[in-house]
Amino acid sequence: MKIVKRILIIILLVFIGFIAILYWGTYEKGVMAGKIIRISQKGVIFKTYEGKLNLETFGALKGTSPIAESFDFSVERGEKELIKELEEVALTGERVNLHYKKRFTSFFLERKLKVFCHRN
Repeated sequence: MKIVKRILIIILLVFIGFIAILYWGTYEKGVMAGKIIRISQKGVIFKTYEGKLNLETFGALKGTSPIAESFDFSVERGEKELIKELEEVALTGERVNLHYKKRFTSFFLERKLKVFCHRN
C-alpha cells in the first residue's frame, strides 16, 4: 500500500509540475514596432481585449510600396491602464513599441500573449 501511495504522489507532483511549466513558461519574447490598427473588447460571457498592430515592412526592391503586415495580440485581463493607452494611440495613429511574451498555453480567462506598450 505504501508503494501505491508513493507512486500516486509522484504522479501528482509530475502533473502539477507539467501544468506549472505550461502556464508560466514562455517560448517567445520580443518587441514589435508599428501602429495600433484596432483594440476591441470581444466575447459574450468572458470579455477579452484583442488588438492588431500594423507593421510596415518594405519590399526587397528599391521604390516598392510597403507591404501591409499585421500582428494580432490579446491584452491580459486587469490591464486597465494598458488598454486605455492602446485605445489612445489607436486614435492618434502614433507609432508604438509593443513588448510581448508568448506562453505555451492559456487557462480560463488568461491569454497566451502578454503585451506592454511603450510610445516612441
